[in-house]
Amino acid sequence: MAIINKGMSRRSFLGLTGSVAAVAGLGLTGCGGSSNDEGSASGSTDSANRGGGVITAGSAYAPSSFDPASTGSAVGLGANWHVVEGLYGIDYHDYSTFNELATDDPKSVDDTTFEVTIRKGAKFSDGTEVTADDVVASYTACAASATYAPFFQPFESIEAKDASTVTVKTKVPNFSLLKDRLAIVRVTPATQTEEDRAKQPIGSGPWMYDSISDTEITLVPNPEYNGEYAAEDKKIQYSILTDPTARVTAQQEGSTLVMELVTADAVDQLESAGCKIDNVQGFGTRFIMFNVAKEPWNNVKVRQAVMYALDTEKMVSNTFAGLATAASCYLPKSFTNYHEASTVYKTDAKKAKKLIEESGITPGAITLRTTDNEQIKGMAAQVKNDLDALGFDVTIQTDTSPATYAAIDGGEAYDILLAPGDPSCFGADPDLLLNWWYGDNVWMQTRCPWKESAEWQKLHGLMDEALAAEGDEQQKKWNECFDIIADNAVLYPVVHVKTVSASWDDPSTAPNGEALDGFKGIGTTSMSFRGVATVKA
Repeated sequence: MAIINKGMSRRSFLGLTGSVAAVAGLGLTGCGGSSNDEGSASGSTDSANRGGGVITAGSAYAPSSFDPASTGSAVGLGANWHVVEGLYGIDYHDYSTFNELATDDPKSVDDTTFEVTIRKGAKFSDGTEVTADDVVASYTACAASATYAPFFQPFESIEAKDASTVTVKTKVPNFSLLKDRLAIVRVTPATQTEEDRAKQPIGSGPWMYDSISDTEITLVPNPEYNGEYAAEDKKIQYSILTDPTARVTAQQEGSTLVMELVTADAVDQLESAGCKIDNVQGFGTRFIMFNVAKEPWNNVKVRQAVMYALDTEKMVSNTFAGLATAASCYLPKSFTNYHEASTVYKTDAKKAKKLIEESGITPGAITLRTTDNEQIKGMAAQVKNDLDALGFDVTIQTDTSPATYAAIDGGEAYDILLAPGDPSCFGADPDLLLNWWYGDNVWMQTRCPWKESAEWQKLHGLMDEALAAEGDEQQKKWNECFDIIADNAVLYPVVHVKTVSASWDDPSTAPNGEALDGFKGIGTTSMSFRGVATVKA
C-alpha cells in the first residue's frame, strides 16, 4: 500500500540540529498497511483462545534512553508506542493518525488557534489523572529537546485552557499537519523528572513498564487504561537479541513469536519453518554524501560520475539479496508523493568516465568513510571496486555511527560517506523528509556544506512554495525539489531498503501452539502490537 501524505499549506519543519546523528544511524524504514486493521492471522480465530498469553518479541536493537521527549533509541521509541500516549498516535503501517488521549480532531477556533479535549477518565498507570498541564509539560520538554524541537517550529504555544482542554496556537494558518506533529508529543506526568523518564517513563497507554534491563524489556497491562486498545495479554516481552543469528534461532524454536530485521539469508529458513514473513518497502536509505567543501567534490560532474559508476543492481542482489530498491527519486516508489527524478543514476561506466573527462580532474586517492552497519560494509566493498575502476584509489575507513559523525563534526577530513538513515520514524510528509538532510542544519552547514550554494537557496524556495500550495501544484513543486537534489547529488539515496519481520501467525503449526493474531510488519524499526494478541491452538 502506498504511503499516505496529506496536503499542506505552509512551511512546517525547518530542519534538524546536530543531534540527528543519534538517529541517523538507525535502520528505520517506511510503512504500508491500514490505519484501523493491524493485520490478521492466517485463518479464523476463536475469541476464547485469544489473549491471556505473553507476546514475545526479538528486538534487533539495544536499549538506551526511553525519555519520550528526546529518545532516538529504536527499541525505546517502539516500546513507548504502547506505554505512553500522545493526544494522537501514528499508525506506522500507513502514517495515518488516530485518537489516543484526544477525543476528536482539533477544534478550530480560528486559523491559528485550535482546542483539543482529553479523554474523560484518562489516568496514568500510577493512578493520577491526565490533565492539560501534563500535556503542556510534555510539549515543553519536547520543544526543548535538540532532536525534537525542529518538529515544532510551526507552533506558537500550547497552553491549558482548563483541566481537560489544551489550546494550541500555530504560526502556520490552517496547519494541515497539526495532528501529525502533536502525535510526536508523548504525554507523561508533569511531575516525572527527565532522569526518571529516561529510565522508565510513566504513561496512560494500554501497557506500562514492568522492568527494563540490557537484555529484556517487559510490559504489563495498565490497569488504569480506559481507551480503545486495551491489552489482551499478560505481558509483552522484548528480548534484546542484537545478534542476527541469535534472533533467528529464538524465532525458529518459538522462544519469540515475532522478530524484527530478518536478514536476507534467513528469510527462506524462517518461511520454511512456518513463519509469516512481512516484507515492507520503506523510506529507509543507504545514502552517499560528498564533502563538497573539498575538491573535487565541489564539482557536480565528479559527483554525478561517482553516482553513475555505482553498480547498484549488484549491491541490491549481493548485499541485500533483493531486499532493497535502487533509488529513482528521493522517495521510494511506494510513497504517494513519489515522482521519478529528472536524473536517475542507472549504472553507466562509460557515462561516468565521460563526466570525469569533462570535469577536468584526475582521479586520485580518496577516503570512503562508512558506519559499521553490515549492509553498509557490504556496499562499501562494491563502491570501492566501482570507483577504483573509475580511476580513484579508494581506502575504506569504517567505524561506529557515533564515532563516524563525531570525526566529521570535529573537522576530520573525508571524501565520501556511506551510511544508513531514515527520519520516517517521525513522519512521512515530503517536507519533513526533505528537511531532515537538506534543512538549515548540521548536514548542510558542516557535514556536507551545501547551504551557501545558489542551488540550495532555490531548493528551499521551492519547498516553501510547496507548502503554500495544494494538490497538483504542491506536487509539482515537490517534483522540482526531487529533481534538484538528484541533479546535484550532494547527499542522495543509493538504495531504499525493505524491512522484513517474521511472526508465528498460525498456532496449529507454531512450535509452542501459540501465535499472534493481528500482527503485521511495519517498515520502521521495532514492532507495533496495537490490536494484536496471542492466540492458542
